[in-house]
Amino acid sequence: MNQISIIGAGIGGLTLGNILKQQNFDFTIYESAPEIKPVGAGIMMAVNAMQIFDKLGLKEKIENAGNKIHGIFITDEKLKTISTTNVLALEKKFNSCNVAIHRAELQNILAENLGFENIKLNHSLQQIQKKENYLLEFENGCSTESKIVFGADGIHSKIRNQIFGNGNIRNAGQKCWRGLTNFELPKKYNHHALEIWGKGKRFGFVKISEQKVYWYALVNENKFTENLDLIETFKDFDSLVLQILEATKPENIILNDIIDLAPIPKWFAENLCLIGDAAHATTPNMGQGACQSIEDAYVIGKLLERNRDFNSVFEEFQKIRRKKVHTIVKNSWTIGKISQWEKGNQIRNFLMRSIPESINQKMVEKILKLEI
Repeated sequence: MNQISIIGAGIGGLTLGNILKQQNFDFTIYESAPEIKPVGAGIMMAVNAMQIFDKLGLKEKIENAGNKIHGIFITDEKLKTISTTNVLALEKKFNSCNVAIHRAELQNILAENLGFENIKLNHSLQQIQKKENYLLEFENGCSTESKIVFGADGIHSKIRNQIFGNGNIRNAGQKCWRGLTNFELPKKYNHHALEIWGKGKRFGFVKISEQKVYWYALVNENKFTENLDLIETFKDFDSLVLQILEATKPENIILNDIIDLAPIPKWFAENLCLIGDAAHATTPNMGQGACQSIEDAYVIGKLLERNRDFNSVFEEFQKIRRKKVHTIVKNSWTIGKISQWEKGNQIRNFLMRSIPESINQKMVEKILKLEI
């Protein structure tokens, strides 16, 4: 029997594993994938996540595997700035910087640090039942009992669905392509992340390693067709966007819907707790989805330092985290709608430009400050 089982070896589950290891807990992580391999795309680890990785002794490793980002800009189609974040001031305040990295690189660093012997791959959860302990049954025919269970199994969480009921997954009405390509950006963009707002569409890009650029493109669902040509769709954007698209092989592009999870009333049951997207999935518009799962793991770890009663820790964890994550879910949804306006873009851009940088900075600082 396991003392602690974590379902899901995504970024949240692996971070939680690292934190539990630091505190000498026995645990096993179960992951449905047959291997942790370089699939997926890039990701930005914001200053809040990097502060936590610093406490785990992993900051330098992650910085070396990725690319430090010192400027974040929202622009119009011709790369004229609409909004900017003073990243250097944030770096100084929090003694950490944003890092863009391949998602699989980050997962590997986290997995290696906690030890692959603590991860069981090819274990897709089929069913969870509450008996005296929890009985976990996997699709490969294996089963185990566990006293404590963490559901870190994403927005479509089987733990959440079977223990709490489905949860309301909301579709934002946007399609998102994510791509990776070998591309040499103009030097001025080497340590910048850009998101370009057009009419009912967006394009973002960031360098994630010496050779690789990660990009994403969004269109409103009403403009989507199965054979949509991205180069044709973004032809009114700066030529740099078209060059990045032209340099990308089709097999290096993935397409997803933009979805989130409507707030659910409870993240925990007896000896069981949801973290990350399983509890509070957000749209990606604030770059905080994975960062908030990392914060979840950190807060649970801090609470366990002074209290080994898991059930009271779970209750306090939800009290501490709930307000912040719900604000992020709500604000991210709103930003997603505003950024995809099909009319009134000039007015939107004018209003965005007129917001004092100090107000924008205060909002960002609130997100990046750890709660405990």
